[in-house]
Amino acid sequence: MNRGEHAIAGLYVITDAHWMPEPVFLEKAEAALRGGARILQYRDKGDPRKEAVRRRYQASALRELCAQYGALFVVNDDPELARAVQASALHVGAEDAPVAALREVFGPQLCIGVSCYASLDKARQAIRDGADYVAFGAFFASPSKPQAARVDLQVLQKARAELNMPLVAIGGITEDNGGQLIAAGADALAVISGVFAPEQIGEVEQAARRFAALFDDSGRISKE
Repeated sequence: MNRGEHAIAGLYVITDAHWMPEPVFLEKAEAALRGGARILQYRDKGDPRKEAVRRRYQASALRELCAQYGALFVVNDDPELARAVQASALHVGAEDAPVAALREVFGPQLCIGVSCYASLDKARQAIRDGADYVAFGAFFASPSKPQAARVDLQVLQKARAELNMPLVAIGGITEDNGGQLIAAGADALAVISGVFAPEQIGEVEQAARRFAALFDDSGRISKE
């Protein structure tokens, strides 16, 4: 695919496969897509060597779901898996594989995102190296990463003023606080538990719809 085919905007859901049995995991992912998620990231912190078969199956299944719903499929921090399942995008931490090296390996087609936490310097470097979007956070207390350092909203505002690049906000985002992140400059809101925590599939879809409703059709903050 061409990197420009999918805008980095709107609801960006991130999975955690260890939360739930596999059938429920896939059902919840599809419910989030039905609810309006535009980007879905496969994040699994299990041992890739011991769980390679499961990870590849789940990633492949998610890639197919994203194709059905017209969403961007992202693999977290596993270039080999991204290549194996022909993912459209890869997300890495600022201290992981250098973007420039990844770009040499994958060429211009793969969309690459980088976590920059609270650092504009990391974001600037990622952009120079060829990143397609940068992510900042955690902005609020996160149940998924309770020890994550908190990031001041001004970091996002400064990034919006300086960087001509899609910005993703992450960390403890809820329906109540997401609007202020969009207003500060976030193009996309990355959410894990806010979408996937409900036990009922219908509740997952409704949670995704409420997050998606924070944006208008362009991905910017809704005027409603």
